Amino acid sequence: MSSLPIADHALISDCHSAALVTRDGSVDWLCWPRFDSPSVFARILDDEGGHWSISTAGPAESTRRYLDRTMVLETTFTSETGTVCLIDALAVGPNERGHELGAGSPHALLRRVKGVSGEVEMETTFAPRSEYGLLSPLLSHIPEGLTVRAGADLFTLVSPVELETARAQGHARFNVKEGDDVVFCLHYAPTSEKLPPPWSREAIVQRLDQTITAWQTWSDLHQSYDGPWRELVHHSGRVLQALTFHPTGAIVAAPTTSLPEEIGGGRNWDYRYAWVRDASLTLQALWVAACPDEAQDFFDYMVRAAAAELQGGAELQIMFGIGGEHDLTERVLPHLSGWRDSGPVRVGNGAWNQRQLDVYGELLDAARRLAEPLKRFDEDTQRFLVSVADVAAARWKESDQGIWEIRGDPQPFLYSKLMCWVALDRAVDLAPRLNAEDRVAGWKSTREEIASAILQQGWSDRAGAFGQAFGSEELDASALMIPIVGFLPGDDPRVVSTIAAIAERLTDKRGLVFRYKSHDGLEGEEGTFLLCTFWLAQAQALAGQVDDARATFERAVAFITDVGLLAEEIDPTSGELLGNFPQAFSHIGLVNAAWAISQAERQVVPGA
Repeated sequence: MSSLPIADHALISDCHSAALVTRDGSVDWLCWPRFDSPSVFARILDDEGGHWSISTAGPAESTRRYLDRTMVLETTFTSETGTVCLIDALAVGPNERGHELGAGSPHALLRRVKGVSGEVEMETTFAPRSEYGLLSPLLSHIPEGLTVRAGADLFTLVSPVELETARAQGHARFNVKEGDDVVFCLHYAPTSEKLPPPWSREAIVQRLDQTITAWQTWSDLHQSYDGPWRELVHHSGRVLQALTFHPTGAIVAAPTTSLPEEIGGGRNWDYRYAWVRDASLTLQALWVAACPDEAQDFFDYMVRAAAAELQGGAELQIMFGIGGEHDLTERVLPHLSGWRDSGPVRVGNGAWNQRQLDVYGELLDAARRLAEPLKRFDEDTQRFLVSVADVAAARWKESDQGIWEIRGDPQPFLYSKLMCWVALDRAVDLAPRLNAEDRVAGWKSTREEIASAILQQGWSDRAGAFGQAFGSEELDASALMIPIVGFLPGDDPRVVSTIAAIAERLTDKRGLVFRYKSHDGLEGEEGTFLLCTFWLAQAQALAGQVDDARATFERAVAFITDVGLLAEEIDPTSGELLGNFPQAFSHIGLVNAAWAISQAERQVVPGA
């Protein structure tokens, strides 16, 4: 059973995949060659899932940080006898700069131990377990280290220290003195290719330096936000880039699977895919914290993945594989116990074929955001976006599973209706660029019909707020999107009342926001949701409640880890991070809320 806190892990990425490294120097999660590939190391989900540790042989204190403007991790170990630094990175291609970050990933994990002072005895254990821990590898010695064969995976491990091998793992102890520089490299290739030749020490050091420079160049080129919480916003932009699959532009919701929403519960899902829902919010965040070019790549991926869906009357799928795959059938891995015995461990995601009507609005909202820099859409994209609007107009009255992917009976969720309104509102605005002026009258008529239904059936006098679904008195944090998407102004009395109701009745003792409290068809409970807390801050800013917005924002960012990462949820009792990690939605929420607060503060400052 893996028991380390989720917050003890840090992310490294090559924009193809990602690894999680613990504060004591163990790589406990890595899938190769893609985010959604089977894992090589999965100790975060089970002690027998595989890992690669480099740490001190005796007691030591550790501190860690990302090197300036990068996603390259530095962990400093201080023992009674000395101090060493461990630098970890997933290598990017040589000479990558700016928009090319991640274009030529060699699928290599680089680890460098540098002696800072004194002398420290170090220890390394290399225990790869391919296919989510099912396969114990065949390890063979070579002059440079080891070769590894396991099912469909081939690896070359360059190790300057000789590893003793037993029970399908390698182990060694070695001393590092002040000025020493010890480098390791694990290089992957599929069995369809040859074993990758061992990199020389000089090549490993050069590639690590190139990776650091590539991240710094990307940050310098892309990041210009200069408002409140500047460093947090810039770092969140880098996290979103780290969760990007460069070959297609897809952004995974998180690089992990089955980290639970409740310790010991069964709400464990695979988030290594790209959701259409994320499109609009992601593009807003990238606009602030990164660059429109990354936003364009993400939108192009979404259009490519979804373009065939609406032909023949099919509904728009809500999520896709990072290569554009459609079938994400869910299955359980019974041999893995799960983080803190929170099984089952799942791969795939059973929500992929749910009906969720909000996706039409999110896709068209994303298109509207890209309209200015794009100037024009090609004919295929025009036809596709027109179909998106037409389907939203035709289906908005239907019930669905909603934004939170309820696994119970379909309902007339307010958020789904709201996003159908967004679909038609943005389509009307985009009509000249879609060559769809002939549809404007019909789109406007349906848009007004939806608006009337939301105002009449979505509002609850007893709740003093917009409800979770038509005719419902239950609160749902997604109602905070009403001012965010521009359906009503932030200072509308109904919006202000909804904000107050959620802040008072849908929060925990810390002031963090739950998604909802109604029954959702699943056993167990869940934690407070960081994205929803950032939504509250954003809505408060739009309502002119700037002091409240700042306070809400600060409550959420108080749970950022020592290396600036956020999970999906917070345990309402212990305050511990829960859910897949790091969570793109949480970092997206941070960026968008910071931007909204910065704009609200400019409006209240005379002459701003």
